[in-house]
Formats: sequence, C-alpha cells, structure tokens
Amino acid sequence: MTPADSVASVAAKAELLRRLELLVTRRLDGVMSGDFLGVRSGPGTEPAGARVFSPGDDARRIDWNLTARSLVAHVRTTEADRELEAWIVADRSASLDFGTAQREKRDVVLGAVAAFGFLIVRGGNRLGMLVCGGDDVGRIAPASSRTALLSALSRLYDSPRRAQGPAEHADLAATLRHFERIQRRRGQLIVVSDFLDGGEWAAPLRRISLRHHVVAVQVIDPREFELPSVGMLALVDTESGRTMHVQTRSERLRGRYAVAATERHDFIAARLRSAGAQHVVLSTGHDWLTDITRFVGRQRHAQRRVARSPYVAGPPYGAVR
Repeated sequence: MTPADSVASVAAKAELLRRLELLVTRRLDGVMSGDFLGVRSGPGTEPAGARVFSPGDDARRIDWNLTARSLVAHVRTTEADRELEAWIVADRSASLDFGTAQREKRDVVLGAVAAFGFLIVRGGNRLGMLVCGGDDVGRIAPASSRTALLSALSRLYDSPRRAQGPAEHADLAATLRHFERIQRRRGQLIVVSDFLDGGEWAAPLRRISLRHHVVAVQVIDPREFELPSVGMLALVDTESGRTMHVQTRSERLRGRYAVAATERHDFIAARLRSAGAQHVVLSTGHDWLTDITRFVGRQRHAQRRVARSPYVAGPPYGAVR
C-alpha cells in the first residue's frame, strides 16, 4: 500500500464515521429527551451525608456511629446513581463478513454499536467495549466523550476480515465470561452478534442478566433463511471453513433448508429470552436504524407506564420526563 492509498483509506473511514454519526443523531434526536433514570430502584447508594431521624424514616438506615457520638438518632442519606456504565460486546467473527442484501452483517454491527453508543454517551454515561471473534478480545476502556466513542468505532471498523473461526479464548462465550470478571458495578450490557457461535454463550449471559440490564442485538441476512435456485452451489461455513456442494434446483432441499434455518433462528431467540435478555433483530435487508428507534421508543413508553419516582431503574438510554 502506498502512502497515497493509506491517506485515502483513512479519509474514507473518517467520512463514513461522520456520515454515520449524522445519520444516527438526526434520526434519534427526537427519541431521547427528559431526565435520565437511576441505575437501580431506591434512593441510591452514593453517600450524601446524614440528617436527624424523623418519624417515618427507615430504621435500617440509622447511622449508629453518628448517633452514638451525637446522642441524637441520625439516618444516612444517599444520592441516586445517575451516571451509569454500559458495555457493548461487538462480535467480529467470520460469519459477520457476509451479506447478500443492501450491506454486510459487519456493517450493521458497526451501525448498531454507533446508535447505542451515541444514545448512551449523550447523557454523560460511560461506555466501554469488548470486541470478540478474532485472535484476542479487544478491550476499550469506559469513557463518556464523543471523541472516545468515535475512536472505538474506528477500531471496530479496522477489525480485519477472517477466514476461520475465533480463537477459543476470544469467542462470544469466553468474552461474556471475561465481562463477568471485570464488571462488578450494576449497569447495562449490549451484545451485538448473529449468535451463530457454537460455544455455550447462553449460560454466562443468563448470569449477567441477573445483575445487569442485557440487550441482545441479533444481526441476520435474508439469504440465511432461504436458498436461491441457481443450480449447483458451493456453500462455505465461515466459522469452521467446511465446504459443501448442493444442488439448489431441488425444491425439496430448499424447503428443508428454510425449515432448518427458521428452527435455528427460533432456537436462538428462545435461548436469549430464557437468559433474560431483551431481543432485537436487525437485518441487512431492512432499515436497521428504524428498528433500533422503534425498540428504544418502546422502552421509553414502557418506563413511563411503570415510573413512580425519579429513582426507578432503567437502561442508560431510557429517559422519562
């Protein structure tokens, strides 16, 4: 690659990220407004001082040390946890380097990460990222600035294409277990993948959902659900490298393929629901940003129905007036 080619590629990437930012912020600008919710229900966990005990106060919140020193009953006061910390696990395995519609699945992954990322950081919340599916797990430390998000998107954009499956310690299941170890504070996890990884990712995802708000964004392509009638076709499993030659003019074979693909999709959806994750499906053949906007809008509508105080738990992008 010549220096001119290098400059051209950097300029093309910068232009793509700028257009992506404008697209996301313009389309989602009217979706988010109002005060952001706390990370969990209740009065919060951050110490804010103490005050004299009054009738109706919870006796469990009495500060006994201060009460003993002052000889007057005092209760601890706290502030709500309003700065939330969210993480995105972005899958960049070989199965994402595929697309037969308007774009590849890797492009939808980048767009979904950008959409949720801008929604999170615009409220002053911190966003970290784990990129799996390669030889190692890429870790981007949590930050709350637009510059940090654009840098993370740039690293995700630069992730190379793969012709083989991920390393054992860098697949989706291993990355979720890594997230369990590094993230102790309650927050949100957004997993963007096609969930075609053969590893056991459902178990760690179920454990994570007990403590965090989990959103599973599944990226699909229409050709994964049906075969075209084009004669003899060579199919390659990008995760394992296995090649199979099939005669696609067989109506019976195409029907069996469609049934198997639908059953696999339903099985993935059932595993995500049983793990306690909210399931969002984005397709390379549809307007993925519209699907995300509708999902976020439904979340805000649901929170309006259940909100009774400014401390009701909610995801970082969930805001109510």
